[in-house]
Amino acid sequence: MTMNKIKALALALLPALAVNAQAQGLMDNMELKMHLGYNIGGTAPVGMPASIRRLNSYTLQPNLVLGVEADKALDDHWGLTLGLQIENKGMKEDARVKNYHEEVVRGGEKLAGMFTGDVTTEVTEWMLTIPLHARWQATNRFSLHAGPYLSVLTQRKFTGYAHDGYLRVGDPTGAKVTLGGDESTRGDYDFSDDMRHLQWGVDVGGEYRIWQRTVIFANLSWGLSGIHHSGFTAVEQTLYPIFASVGVSYRLKHR
Repeated sequence: MTMNKIKALALALLPALAVNAQAQGLMDNMELKMHLGYNIGGTAPVGMPASIRRLNSYTLQPNLVLGVEADKALDDHWGLTLGLQIENKGMKEDARVKNYHEEVVRGGEKLAGMFTGDVTTEVTEWMLTIPLHARWQATNRFSLHAGPYLSVLTQRKFTGYAHDGYLRVGDPTGAKVTLGGDESTRGDYDFSDDMRHLQWGVDVGGEYRIWQRTVIFANLSWGLSGIHHSGFTAVEQTLYPIFASVGVSYRLKHR
């Protein structure tokens, strides 16, 4: 190989070597983790309205959280964490309401008005979530984090029924329609198509390393976007996804 060919090859390799050096620099002080957790919470208005009197029941759902994250240390105390996770923020609950605005279908007939009685709602929200957190390393084992997240919904469901009560058509003085407790007399609703495809909000939480590669975590996820489109009026309040998660992480690569 001539000297000119060697020089040409060296020049051709310089960009690749520079990219490799940058990649190695990026991986310095980088920690990679995978985690498994569980969400518990619900979709609810911020500030409980007087029309919702009490929660009759709450049933746990398959709200698994499975994800990976990369944590880059900026100095001894601060860092940035970027993640990708698949999760479900679902709920099933039954609540007692009074003069609560509802739109339901009973026997093929659409009814809208003020309902007093019990309302059962089931929500499923499978999504891909990208969190971006600022991290503060309080001690060698314990850290706190906070930051925004963006979720893309892959499966949406918001269904339920009003039962064991009555609906005043139009307003509280309208015609009274009794809604019973079985499928033929209750009022059903399905607002799945009115749900957003994108959600966003903020996270705050902490984690504690119990062994060299094992970390336990807790996180509060507070949605800033309602789960339905902004023009949705079938339910009187805007409903936000508010969930806490707990779980365990495994450090695939640690500093």
